[in-house]
Amino acid sequence: MSTSSPEPLILLECLVAGTTHRTGLRELEPQLQPNQPLALQREPDSSYDDWAVRVYTTGPNAFWLGYLPEGRNETVARLLDAGYPVVARLTHKAWEEDWLHLEIEVLLERA
Repeated sequence: MSTSSPEPLILLECLVAGTTHRTGLRELEPQLQPNQPLALQREPDSSYDDWAVRVYTTGPNAFWLGYLPEGRNETVARLLDAGYPVVARLTHKAWEEDWLHLEIEVLLERA
């Protein structure tokens, strides 16, 4: 019997929205690596999106990368609001002119 915890459930695969608006992202980008864990935080008072979820790096100098895409974030927002352990990980990054294309997986941790 394995003592390792089960793999998390992938809830969503998506791009991080709004990266073009994040000052300092170009300087941070070299530190971003595939499979890097990311944190998610609800922004319930957003005037633009009732289901806004911010995407951050983890650690003491956490950096706000952008948002889960509008229209694909309601389930994740509801799970976060209910206290479920929802996190993310970076799967791919690439520059497309001035836009940092960040692909992530949103994950539900399993006990």
